[in-house]
Amino acid sequence: MPTVKKQVKFSGVGIHSGLPVNMVIKPSKKIGIFFHRTDIAGDDILARFDNVGDTKMRNTTIGSLDGAHVKTIEHLMAALFMAGVDSAIIEIDGPETPILDGSAIEFYNAIADCGITAGKIKKVIVRKSVIVTAREALRQLSFITRMKIYIMNLLSGRKMDGFVKLSPCKDGQLNIKATLVYKEKIIGKQSFVYSCDGTKKSVDVFVRDIARARTFGKYSEWEYLKSHGMARGANENNIIALNDEGDATLNKVFWPDEFVRHKIIDAIGDMFTSGGFVVGNLESYKGSHAMNNMVLKKLFSNPNNYDIIDG
Repeated sequence: MPTVKKQVKFSGVGIHSGLPVNMVIKPSKKIGIFFHRTDIAGDDILARFDNVGDTKMRNTTIGSLDGAHVKTIEHLMAALFMAGVDSAIIEIDGPETPILDGSAIEFYNAIADCGITAGKIKKVIVRKSVIVTAREALRQLSFITRMKIYIMNLLSGRKMDGFVKLSPCKDGQLNIKATLVYKEKIIGKQSFVYSCDGTKKSVDVFVRDIARARTFGKYSEWEYLKSHGMARGANENNIIALNDEGDATLNKVFWPDEFVRHKIIDAIGDMFTSGGFVVGNLESYKGSHAMNNMVLKKLFSNPNNYDIIDG
């Protein structure tokens, strides 16, 4: 039951809400990542796949949208997983985690630097393959939400042929292959493969090659997103902004394929809402937070699909 050895504090703004937020990660004696809203009354919010309340705003939100909830937890969850933390109380005074620089690196560095207690994260072994398609995920949403996504896909030229698949592996790792396909020339089709076995070597690869990858969006879409309650805290310091033509960015990228590397962060963070270290092959083709969440729900819907090994 590894947890942080001391408190870790973060301050910033929420990328969607645009509101200032303060967050403190505290040691805990119970298994699980729990968020506690200090600004409102309510119980602790467990960061687990079956407590995800929303994914349509291009993020993962836990808790009840009508009550205590926390948005955009995926970058923080990825950092906690890579640092080896599966037990923590996270106090937060707003409805969304701070976006910081749009990646996972600041979260990871601060958590790792504070020290982690001894222990291992439990493992979730994938025994049978499960898959979720983009069209399947879309059918789960309300008509209004489907129309919003349809409009955004129309603006971006995306097709509804994505999927997320979990399948068994023999190497005891979480093997992720993510692929993006965008009409924008600067992105185009990008793929990236990353394997994590929990060793320092695989964590070092994450820190070096993935953790700094930032979220991204098209500058011309910002006004539309802001009018629909999204990206109100987005700026050139926390997002890769594409120009109107889609052939360049308004700020410098760390790697030409930084876009798909960021999807690895999202996938790791979403898989950690399983409550453990998912051991299996994860293939994400034009994936989304919604599909990541649904594939975990499918996995856990049948005990024959998985085994759990305590840490």
